[in-house]
Amino acid sequence: MKHWHIDEIGWDRFDPSKVDPEIVPLVKAAAMVERNAADYVTYLTRVFADDPDFQAAAEHWGVEETQHGDALGRWGEIADPTWNFQEAFARYRAGYKIQLDAEASIRGSRTGELIARCMVETGTSSYYSALGDSTEEPVLRQVCRLIAADEYRHFKLFYDHMKRYLAREKLSFAKRLRVALGRIGESEDDELAYAFHCGNEAEGMPYDHDRCISGYMGRAMGFYRFRHIERGMGMIFKTIGLEPRGRMSDIAAKGAWRLLQWRRDRYQQALRKAANENANAQSRAA
Repeated sequence: MKHWHIDEIGWDRFDPSKVDPEIVPLVKAAAMVERNAADYVTYLTRVFADDPDFQAAAEHWGVEETQHGDALGRWGEIADPTWNFQEAFARYRAGYKIQLDAEASIRGSRTGELIARCMVETGTSSYYSALGDSTEEPVLRQVCRLIAADEYRHFKLFYDHMKRYLAREKLSFAKRLRVALGRIGESEDDELAYAFHCGNEAEGMPYDHDRCISGYMGRAMGFYRFRHIERGMGMIFKTIGLEPRGRMSDIAAKGAWRLLQWRRDRYQQALRKAANENANAQSRAA
């Protein structure tokens, strides 16, 4: 059963005076990525075709992820009454596809697939924690904290199944590390960038990955604090078989925090440059 239901959220407590305009585009994009969980359920149930226990877990995971998308989409429509979540999601579904006919994991093993899922849940748990801690709008704060708690439970779900398969497949530490780092690197692929495009840009505007990923990451990275990175690093270390707390984890968290700050500044610089170029173009047109 779900740990919460969308109708239990205090929607009547929405306070427009406390909406941060920098968060609204992020919520719109995240709503579509979360709502698209059905495709990943299809993929996972094919990869784990002979494992009914995991298939049932994946189906339940998909139900909760879909609810995340619906809750975020509903908040996006309240924050911006001109936005239509279903229309934006239809655009996203039409333009972004994942491989659904796979007979085996694209990660090379079932252990690798589950490590990749752990990385996704680590990222989303940290992300929604960061948004929930940053926003003063009470409804979004409630939604983000509920989702963050779900995502942590999902991490534990995939981690438990990963341990089961690791005992069978004996995936080496080097391969586990490679899968984890590879999936973290994919966070800047088209999934989020295209969601940002569909959620925030006019339908006639051509999609440009660099522009859209800058629009997303330049905003999103600004809401993280070191504690979110530190907790996420512990989850990463646990997944690949290292001690989640200790000197190595501390060093890695501090390095990741510095890297995030550097990348945040680069993305925000790109956002400012694009804004100046648009302003100059409008000035010339006038």
